[in-house]
Amino acid sequence: MNIYPITPVGKPRMTQRDRWAKRPAVLRYFAFKDECRLHNVQLPLSGSHVVFILPMSTSWSKKKKADMNGQPHTQKPDVDNLFKALADAVYDDDSKLWNFQASKFWGNSGRIIITKSQPQNFDEIINASI
Repeated sequence: MNIYPITPVGKPRMTQRDRWAKRPAVLRYFAFKDECRLHNVQLPLSGSHVVFILPMSTSWSKKKKADMNGQPHTQKPDVDNLFKALADAVYDDDSKLWNFQASKFWGNSGRIIITKSQPQNFDEIINASI
């Protein structure tokens, strides 16, 4: 299990204009990529479970923070955008990734946790008759 003290950021939709008009979302995304490289994040090509821990808002009450700590994160950013941002930060060509799981939860501070998931027998799944 690898735990990285990095606050996850979803990959924003980008246009040609983002090359010269630096939007805050794009700047956060590039800072996230730099931080992933700084921490030398290791993401296996297959068989990994990535857990994104997103920090709770500072404006929440202590009671709400206690209730939400460890609960599933069901708001934006989407888990697929979080994973896309991580894959882009780790790999120049992320098309080689073929098997992964991703989850997102609330926490006191932002973290990314990467564990090895259980292998599956893909031969049975691929050759299953309909």
